[in-house]
Amino acid sequence: MMDPMATTTARLLQLLGLLQAQAVWTGEDLADRLGVTTRSVRRDVDRLRELGYPVQSSRGTGGGYQLGAGRALPPLLLDQEEAVAVAVCLRLAAGGTVAGVGEAALRTMAKLDQVMPAAIRAHVTAVQEATVAIDYQGTTVDSDALLALARAVREHHQARFDYIARDGAASYRRVEPYRLIATGRRWYLMAFDLDRDDWRSFRLDRMTEVRGSTFGFTPREAPDAEAYIRRSMHSGWEYEATVRLHCPVAEVDEYVARWGTLRAVDDAHCDLQVGSQNLDAMAWWLLRLPHDFEVLDNDELVAAYARLATRTAALAGNAVG
Repeated sequence: MMDPMATTTARLLQLLGLLQAQAVWTGEDLADRLGVTTRSVRRDVDRLRELGYPVQSSRGTGGGYQLGAGRALPPLLLDQEEAVAVAVCLRLAAGGTVAGVGEAALRTMAKLDQVMPAAIRAHVTAVQEATVAIDYQGTTVDSDALLALARAVREHHQARFDYIARDGAASYRRVEPYRLIATGRRWYLMAFDLDRDDWRSFRLDRMTEVRGSTFGFTPREAPDAEAYIRRSMHSGWEYEATVRLHCPVAEVDEYVARWGTLRAVDDAHCDLQVGSQNLDAMAWWLLRLPHDFEVLDNDELVAAYARLATRTAALAGNAVG
């Protein structure tokens, strides 16, 4: 028979997770998700408040329970796998692309180390000692802007910011923010642009004066965020090309990743669409793929390979034997 205290603790953690996942919950919705009565929900909310979690409640249309911002972070209960996952993520964040997060991540790692049991600390230490982080120069974004947009996405509030486009044009944007996407090198926002009445993608490093608003919105039917950002990243290039690779898609997919679009032709060939602002950089990047290919639709790229071949042959002829 399960310990009633353990059942209550598990339900409190589930309730906390629900409050963190959505801006506002009605008591009836929470009771339905937890499989309890609304009276039990009220008791559990009171317990969370006693533990230091600032759960707010309001009546009327649009009212319900909401997790507010607290002055201090209440105690966290982490099992072994969760503690290791947090420690590894903090280590990566210490060298990441969000401005100001590196130092905060290091401070958090130090605090986490102080409260972890010896057995879990040993597992975390083993992972950290076995991991080598190579400095990667991604584009840094402002942490305050990232948090403001994340809150706006979560609470379905409009956002405002000044934006510098790729061509240097400056504009003021009012948007309904839907998703934040991290590609490794850059952060993007997928949003509905209210003044242009269409979906747009925005690079966070080109934003300034980012702020949320109190104007709420009803979510629209949105395109798939990952697919939309992929298309946006590969549109507007100065140079675009399609090459036919002499291999099936599965053998080259991990090399291409987000840098191009693959399409199977048959069991032994696939087409790759790529774009770049620099023709020679595109040529060199394609050469790193582990399979032969032919250029289908870009004579300038073919000419670039001719220049590279001449240069390479000259270097090989001058090699010291």
